[in-house]
Amino acid sequence: MGFFSALFGTADNTRLAEAIKEGAFLVDVRGPGEFSSGSVPGAVNIPLDQLQQQIAKFKDKKNVVVFCRSGNRSSMAKGILAKHGFNDVVDGGTWQNVNKLVSN
Repeated sequence: MGFFSALFGTADNTRLAEAIKEGAFLVDVRGPGEFSSGSVPGAVNIPLDQLQQQIAKFKDKKNVVVFCRSGNRSSMAKGILAKHGFNDVVDGGTWQNVNKLVSN
C-alpha cells in the first residue's frame, strides 16, 4: 500500500492482515523520535536512512511488514529490501493502519 492508496482509501489490507497473522517481522521505518512517540506493539525501529546498514536483521524472516507515518518511506523501504532480494515484504502504509490490524 502506498501513499495514494492510503490517502484515498483504496488499499486492500488482505495481504497485510495475512502477513501479520503469520507473525511478520514488523518494521517501523520512521525516525527514533517518531517511533518513541507511538508505534505498533512488537515492532522494531529501523529508520529508512539506516535500512541498508541493518539489512542483516532481515535475513531468514519469512514475512516483513514495513510502515511509517504516511506510507512514503515504507514504500521506499520495500523497494530497498526488494533490491537486496527480500521479496516477502508488505508495505503496510501508515503505522496506524498496521496498528489497527495488529490490535484486532
